[in-house]
Amino acid sequence: MRKIIVLSMITLDGVMQAPGGPEEDTSNGFKYGGWTASYGDEIYGKVVKEELQPADYLLGRKTFEIWANYWPDHANFWPGINDGTKYVLSNTLKKSDPMITEWKNSVLIKDVADIKNIKDSVGSDIQVWGSSELIHLLLENDLVDELRLKIHPLLLGEGKKLFGDGTIPAAFTLTESTVTTTGVIIATYKRAGEVKTGTVGF
Repeated sequence: MRKIIVLSMITLDGVMQAPGGPEEDTSNGFKYGGWTASYGDEIYGKVVKEELQPADYLLGRKTFEIWANYWPDHANFWPGINDGTKYVLSNTLKKSDPMITEWKNSVLIKDVADIKNIKDSVGSDIQVWGSSELIHLLLENDLVDELRLKIHPLLLGEGKKLFGDGTIPAAFTLTESTVTTTGVIIATYKRAGEVKTGTVGF
């Protein structure tokens, strides 16, 4: 079975929309695109470099369209991005659409059953970048094995968020963490069974 790993840059209030630049995703009038720009340092850069190792990818349509217009010509920065399989969850794209046919190793999938089949197959772990609606779907179906979060010390008050209302209760274990010189908490959480409740005693 393959692990599904969600990698996300988020704010303290859980916003994940358009971390990379002003024009990345302006939907719903979002005006804070590029909010991670002032938080980079050597620690941050090292972690990102480690995350850009060859993998397979599960993407929502919007993220895929952004990637397909950029990464084919910038693979020198992300070795293996063109060779990894890109599984694209969409009900509007078609297998014959140029983005699917022209960016090699792009595979169109339609539903949760397809995702489960991929997860149950043999292969490398599957990374999810961006794709807020897809992440919500994964969390609603308890399909996330690992969260790799970069938690930035700011509030935006609006924008697409990592966690939606339909998230299935789930426990995670912190397996790795560091704090950058700019105050970004970089943490890895692995799925750890059911939520346990009880009385807190001090």
